[in-house]
Amino acid sequence: MSTLAVFEPVAEIEGRLFNLQRCSVHDGPGIRTTVFLKGCPLECAWCHNPEGISASPELMLNGERCLGCGACSDVCPVVDGGAVAVGMPWDRTTCLRCGACVEACPADARELAGTGSTANELVDVVERDRPFFEASGGGVTFSGGEPLSQPEFLASCLRACRVRGLHTAVDTCGLAPREVVLEIAGLTDLVLFDLKQMDSEAHRRHTGADNRLILENLRALSSSEAEIWIRVPLIPGVNDDDANFEALGDFLSSLPRRHRVFVLPYHPTAVGKTSRLEGPPSFIPFSVPDAGTLGAARQRLQAFGLDVVIGGSP
Repeated sequence: MSTLAVFEPVAEIEGRLFNLQRCSVHDGPGIRTTVFLKGCPLECAWCHNPEGISASPELMLNGERCLGCGACSDVCPVVDGGAVAVGMPWDRTTCLRCGACVEACPADARELAGTGSTANELVDVVERDRPFFEASGGGVTFSGGEPLSQPEFLASCLRACRVRGLHTAVDTCGLAPREVVLEIAGLTDLVLFDLKQMDSEAHRRHTGADNRLILENLRALSSSEAEIWIRVPLIPGVNDDDANFEALGDFLSSLPRRHRVFVLPYHPTAVGKTSRLEGPPSFIPFSVPDAGTLGAARQRLQAFGLDVVIGGSP
């Protein structure tokens, strides 16, 4: 029996989000609203959203904005610790991540990454952008983090969107139980499937997990009727070598169906975020691929008869 079929599209299922981005043009067709869900089974060294890896709320601090006024300390419910001025010691072990200091800060120096929402509450907000969706053929994309890490909530959101006639896409790393991947694919209009590195050991070294299940899940999806776009983040020094592109081309051309491939150039989006996280993973900046590198990547994959696009949308 399906692990998700027992769940109905009701508002009571609550998930945890860390961002909602409007007018996105890189996460599927048309103008889209991208919803970022907390929690991910991978820890990619180049992750654009390090605040989305942990499933728990995280406090992000911007020291450059701090006024040193002490408003955060005044409202902190924790005695002898917790939220103090950004530039001063902060006891992470006692902080409740309640968000009181975020609300009190007059300079917006504090941000709580990870807030709760029910499916219907979220879709009510997303639906405000319907005019943009209808004018451009867009919709809502669920990203992360890894949206499949909250499968019941994601399924409820997708069902609610379907009832309201909103086009949906799910951006996934593919590391989830097979039955979850297939059922979510059956609820969404489009699957954006990320492939980061073909060598299993290199994948583990750069992301914290091997890619066996990821590749098996993609093959199973390709055997289904799901619409799939393959997304390949191009990270110089990680996956831009000939051996990886040869393996990638071989694998994609061997799938039951041919799928459009989008090569996404690395961008150092996360560099400014990691310093603001309470306990950031060890992320390092990579070089940004130039036009020549991107063009070469496209040609390598086109040699396998694949339809290749540079960037996140057609």
